[in-house]
Amino acid sequence: MMDGRRVICVFALVTLAVAGCAGHRTLETKSAAVPAGVDLSGRWRLRGDGGDTKRRDGTLVQLFLTTGKNLKITQTDAGLFISFDRAIVEEYRFGENREVQIGAAKAQRASGWEGEAYAIETLDEDDALLTETYRLADGGKTLVRTIRIAKGSNTLLDVRQTFDRV
Repeated sequence: MMDGRRVICVFALVTLAVAGCAGHRTLETKSAAVPAGVDLSGRWRLRGDGGDTKRRDGTLVQLFLTTGKNLKITQTDAGLFISFDRAIVEEYRFGENREVQIGAAKAQRASGWEGEAYAIETLDEDDALLTETYRLADGGKTLVRTIRIAKGSNTLLDVRQTFDRV
């Protein structure tokens, strides 16, 4: 039979071993169900300068952030296609949870509906999280995009962009 101190030491070692094997977090799958009456489709022009999205914070997840002054969004039954300045098109499938890659940089991506907002989360191998949301405002006349990069409890980027329907 072990004395109290040995039990505490064994418990502490097991706890450390489990924590070390836990790895980094994973993203939860989001809803694929499109909210009634919500359609983000259209051509959108950025109002103002759009905030500082070019900051380099040393996270790989920054590579997965695409921005532009002019957006064209096409919403289908299964997903969104977002064209940024007619140069880059991103495809997001409703309810997706998959690995994405740019060159050697890999990340996990989950996207789907959270209420009436479309949310995209991208988690890199170092647990830095890029969160983007798209939401209609002003009766569908404007599109609000929020962009946030966080690592642990530190917010590295927090930007709100407003787009006007063209």
